[in-house]
Amino acid sequence: MTLAVPRAGVRPTADRIRQAIFSRLGDRVAGARVLDLFAGTGALGLEAASRGAKSVTFVEQTRAALECLVKNIQTFRHNREVNCLFAVVRASVASQLPRIAADAGAFQLVFADPPYGGTASKLLREPELPSVLVNDGLLVLESAKRDELTLTEPWERVRESIYGDTRVTFLQVRPPSTNTDC
Repeated sequence: MTLAVPRAGVRPTADRIRQAIFSRLGDRVAGARVLDLFAGTGALGLEAASRGAKSVTFVEQTRAALECLVKNIQTFRHNREVNCLFAVVRASVASQLPRIAADAGAFQLVFADPPYGGTASKLLREPELPSVLVNDGLLVLESAKRDELTLTEPWERVRESIYGDTRVTFLQVRPPSTNTDC
């Protein structure tokens, strides 16, 4: 499927990177509830839907990207028979996270492809973000290779790969320490 892309302001995930991400995810996608932050064209969320995700919630704030996203969802539905539920939220990620976090532990997979330039590290400092994932859920974070990715509690890096100028980091919430030493 060829995605509609706005003229400016959106950097869709390249096909080869998207394929690499989903190859790593394997069977985790089927039946998953997915959150696509900074959704842009919806490429990651739609790929998850094509691989059997139960639902995908897209969060995007720019009008041009939203118009393309809605068009891409309509094209996707027209070309495929899927049982995936879609929700589109027009808002900034920062303003939506508290509302999304109220339904704590709702998502098995969260994709985040924020604007390059340090936004990825800032996103990881959002206090509500860890609570949107189920216990063994994954955050798949895209950032620029040149951007320093600073991990803060409670994030734990599971895997990281570089594709050209793009860094893809798989993260999980580190379980609380069960140290019983006195």
